[in-house]
Amino acid sequence: MTESAILTRGMTKNFGKLVAVDHVDMDVPSGIVFGLLGPNGAGKTTIIKLLTALSEMTSGEAWVAGYDVHLQPMHVKERVGWVAAEVILDDELSGWENLWLQAKLQRLSEWKDRAEELLKYFQLSDRKKDKVGTYSTGMRKKLEIALALLHQPSVIFMDEPTIGLDPNTRRSLWELIHGVNKEFGITILLTSHYIEEADALCDQISIIDQGKFVASGSPKDLKAKVKADFVELETSEDVDEVKLRSIPGVSEVRSQGRAWILQVASAEEVLPHIFSTLKTEGIRRINVEKPSLETVFLNITGKRIDQGGSEVHDYRKFYGQIRRSRQ
Repeated sequence: MTESAILTRGMTKNFGKLVAVDHVDMDVPSGIVFGLLGPNGAGKTTIIKLLTALSEMTSGEAWVAGYDVHLQPMHVKERVGWVAAEVILDDELSGWENLWLQAKLQRLSEWKDRAEELLKYFQLSDRKKDKVGTYSTGMRKKLEIALALLHQPSVIFMDEPTIGLDPNTRRSLWELIHGVNKEFGITILLTSHYIEEADALCDQISIIDQGKFVASGSPKDLKAKVKADFVELETSEDVDEVKLRSIPGVSEVRSQGRAWILQVASAEEVLPHIFSTLKTEGIRRINVEKPSLETVFLNITGKRIDQGGSEVHDYRKFYGQIRRSRQ
């Protein structure tokens, strides 16, 4: 038993020769929003599957909600909820019927009062008899979270909760996640590859790359570790790396496709030297980034977060296409 909501020691998952999760240690205090930030393919979803006992660890130990994931998997499953990236609602059923189905799957006998409470909290009471297929994207997401809360879990896992959502709906969902965390006192572990999302939502963050935790801390503390600005530039002609390194104030040079990323002490001081060293008309694009979670990831891994893995699949669009094809 442990007081932490989530605790792991050396958690590892291999798929043949591929190490998907590499000796991960994490300690998530109860009651916070904890974020796993990393590119697609970094191991975020695999970690959730290990922590919810849906996949077996190759080695290591893990406790969730005070229970040993390996020795007490059913106790863990009773205490956690999961909001998946995939669509989990049945469009042909009403909101209430989706809650009924969830209660049946979890063998809940006393669930109706809780369901009514959740519908009222998420402002869905007046639509509970309507088919979910008529719901807006925001309403569907509210119902998905209500399903995850129905059995009163102490920990909720949210896997890429805003993938495929437009910016306005995404920000509304951020407020909703904050509210759920505070109103119900539930620990939330969410995965994301959106920098601004992790920064806005999370009390603590672990940055993951290729199955390893490369940095952990609060967003503020992580950003404070970066003592530099980054200048990204793309030129119409080839540029010698030695020439870029010779520019006063440039401490590091990295190539990224057809672009260059320069680590500098102060972008304001270095930009004039860049323009005097390179032909201005030959600079196709230039971008300055101050310390952020993006630059933290860039500083540690040498690449941008959207560079780390394969294309991120938008499951909502995929399932939407399936539904349309049936009509």
